[in-house]
Amino acid sequence: MVRGIRGATTVEQDDPDLILAATAELLEKILEGNPGLATDDIASILFTVTDDIISIHPAAAARKMGWNNVPLLCSTEIPVTGSLPLCVRVLIHWNTDLAQSQVKHIYLNEAVRLRPDLSK
Repeated sequence: MVRGIRGATTVEQDDPDLILAATAELLEKILEGNPGLATDDIASILFTVTDDIISIHPAAAARKMGWNNVPLLCSTEIPVTGSLPLCVRVLIHWNTDLAQSQVKHIYLNEAVRLRPDLSK
């Protein structure tokens, strides 16, 4: 089975160092929240950013963490009026036998506003 792990974080400004640090923190928290998660079990990862982030791909953070065999893709979010700015989102496709209810989704910084029900 494949399960989706969602997560998101925000940065203070469009700065490559901030984006890489925030994305790495998000991925580390996802690993901590899902102890059985191993990179060999990840089918792929989709990163999206709001249209105010243009300085670096957040997938570069995963590469710096050694996730070199995981297929990664970055895209821009739909620019919906009033959306949370300076936001990096992730969707990890995880090959696991866990029930969807056992998967821990992680929202950090201002992104907790996106899914307060999952950010407790």
